[in-house]
Amino acid sequence: MITIGQLARYIGVSIKTIRVYHDKGLLSEPDRDASGYRRYGAKDAIDLIKIRTLAEAGVPLARIRDLRSATDEEFQQALHEIDDELTARIRGLRATQGRLRQLAAGHLAPLPTGVGAHLQHLARWGFTPRWVDLQRDLWILVFATHPDRAITLLHDQAETLADPALRQLFLDYDHAHDLDADDSRIHDLARRIAEATRERYGPDELPELDAASEIPALIQETVNASSPAWQQLDALIRAQLNT
Repeated sequence: MITIGQLARYIGVSIKTIRVYHDKGLLSEPDRDASGYRRYGAKDAIDLIKIRTLAEAGVPLARIRDLRSATDEEFQQALHEIDDELTARIRGLRATQGRLRQLAAGHLAPLPTGVGAHLQHLARWGFTPRWVDLQRDLWILVFATHPDRAITLLHDQAETLADPALRQLFLDYDHAHDLDADDSRIHDLARRIAEATRERYGPDELPELDAASEIPALIQETVNASSPAWQQLDALIRAQLNT
């Protein structure tokens, strides 16, 4: 028979933890001996090992208490379920570890090969490295938040840029980054973009400027935040399309 301090050292837990298990009804609390000490036996040590193992596996104390009164069949079934839960958690942790390693290597998230090819086209067409980097980050956001629609959106942009006239508008948008917000060229570019948008979609099928999802707004805010000229350009385009 051993004291609570010896039991704690042998099993690798604190005395406080054992007392918590007593209070929660997980581990029976033995009577005190003539010297006033509580003495624990082999069965107590075995029970404590089981409780500690389940607790380390993330099993809530309330569930462990219920398992203490379960039949052998129920206990084994519960262990299989806990094992499956652990397997799923391990899989998730490994995925998280992979993302952390990508982040350490300078990659926020893997993107489909089609996005890489699209970004290469942007560079060849004369878009600035700043624009290409911004587009990469935005596509990471789109694929992370709207994986079911991202490919369609990517194809739509690729189709738009395949048109030389529309591509020139995007190039002008890119190169307007360093203009003064009150530059007359900003107003002219906004007018041309609004006209091209109406021509492509028609007056009755204009794309929603304020979609239900917060992502389009977040993307536009990201673009606007990098340049006062781009912010002014976005405001002028919205104003013209809303008239």
